[in-house]
Amino acid sequence: MLTDRASYPGPQAAEARKRIRRGRRCHPVREKPGSIGRLLSMQPGFERDPSKDLVVRMTELKIDRVRFFVSAAIVLLGSALTAGGASAAQEGQPAAASPCSSAAQSAFPKASITNGAVQAVVYLPDAKNGYYRGSRFDWSGVVPCLAYKGHTYFGIWFSHYDPMIADAIAGPVEEFRSSDGALNYGEAKPGELFVKPGVGVLRKIDDSPYKFMAPYPLVDGGKWTVRTRRSEVSLTQHLNSSLGIAYVYQKTLKLDKREPVLLLEHEFKNTGTRTIEMEVYDHDFFMLDGAPTAPGMVVRFPFEPKAEQSMEPLARIEGKQIVYLKELPQKPRLAASSYLTGYSDRVSDYDITVEDQRTGVGVEQTSDMPISRFNFWSIHTTICPEAYIHLNIPPGQTAHWTIRYRFYAK
Repeated sequence: MLTDRASYPGPQAAEARKRIRRGRRCHPVREKPGSIGRLLSMQPGFERDPSKDLVVRMTELKIDRVRFFVSAAIVLLGSALTAGGASAAQEGQPAAASPCSSAAQSAFPKASITNGAVQAVVYLPDAKNGYYRGSRFDWSGVVPCLAYKGHTYFGIWFSHYDPMIADAIAGPVEEFRSSDGALNYGEAKPGELFVKPGVGVLRKIDDSPYKFMAPYPLVDGGKWTVRTRRSEVSLTQHLNSSLGIAYVYQKTLKLDKREPVLLLEHEFKNTGTRTIEMEVYDHDFFMLDGAPTAPGMVVRFPFEPKAEQSMEPLARIEGKQIVYLKELPQKPRLAASSYLTGYSDRVSDYDITVEDQRTGVGVEQTSDMPISRFNFWSIHTTICPEAYIHLNIPPGQTAHWTIRYRFYAK
C-alpha cells in the first residue's frame, strides 16, 4: 500500500513522495451523484479547465458554489413566497368577503375586537371625525357590524347618513333619559345648558319640551379615553359642568373568551354635587343577516307582554312572544311598536330573545338589573326591544350594571 512515507531509501524515497503528491493533486475530482460538484457541473457555463492554475480553479470553484447556493436560495424563497401568497390569498378570501370587512376598512376612528368565534367593529367617540356626533345616544358602543359563524346581528338600518342625525347610529347603543328628557333640561331656559350622559353638555335651543331627534348644540363633550385589547375595548368619559353635574362614565365592550357572548359592562361614578337620577336603555337595532322584519321573525320574553296599543295588522302578541303577520313595508315606513307591560321587578324578566325562525339565527339579551320600563319598536330593517333600567346615583356613589348578548346560529 503506497503512503506518503514510502519505504524507498534516500533520494528515491523523496522522488517517490513527490510523484505521489503530484498524482493526487492532478487526478480528476470524482464526485458522487447529487454532490455539490456534480450539481455545479450541471450549471450552464460551468466546465473544468485542467490547464488552469490550481489556485485559480479552486477559487472559481468556491465562487461557483456561492453562486449556486445564492441562486438556489432565491429559487426556494421565490417558491415559498408564491406558495405562501397563494395560501394567503386562499385563507384571505373569507376575510376579504367577511361580513364586517366594509366596516373594518372604513376611515372612521374604530377598534376591531374578536374572541376567535365572534368578530365586531366598534366606532370610537371623536368630536371631529367620529361616525356618530349626534346629541341623542351615548357616543360609546357604536357597533356597525358583529359577525358569528358567517351571520351578522347588527348593521346599518337607515338609508340616509349624516353624523349629526340623532339616530344615524348602529348596534347596541344606549340613551340616558331623565324625567324631563335630559339632566337639567326642565330647569334650563333657552340658550342655557343641560347634560346628556355619554354625549356631554348641550345647549337648549327653545322653550319646548325635550325632543330626542332635535340637534342640540354640543358645548362640552368632556374628555374621552379609549383602551383596547384583542377581545375588548373600554371607553371612558370624564365630564365636569357648571351645573353641579359631573361624572366619570366607563363602558367596556367585552367578548367572552369561551362563548359567543358580548358583554356591555358599565360603571357610572357621580363626581358632582347633585344626585343623578335617570333611566338608560339599549336601543339594540338588531338586524339578523339584514333580513326584513317579516313572518318568521319572533321576539320572546319570560313573561306574557301586554301592549298598550295594538300592533295589528302588522304584528301581534301570542303568549310570551311577538310574531309578525306580514312583512313590514319600507315605503311608506310603518312600525310595529308599543310600550309593553307584564314584566315584574325580578332580574330574570330581563331576558329577551330575537330570532329568525327561518334560519335559526338569533340573539338573547339579559341583564343583572330589573326592567323599569319597556318600549318595543320595529320597522322593515330592524327590531328593537328597548328595556329601560332605572339609576339613582347620589354624589360620590358609583352605579354598575351589565347587559349580556348571546349570539347563536342553529
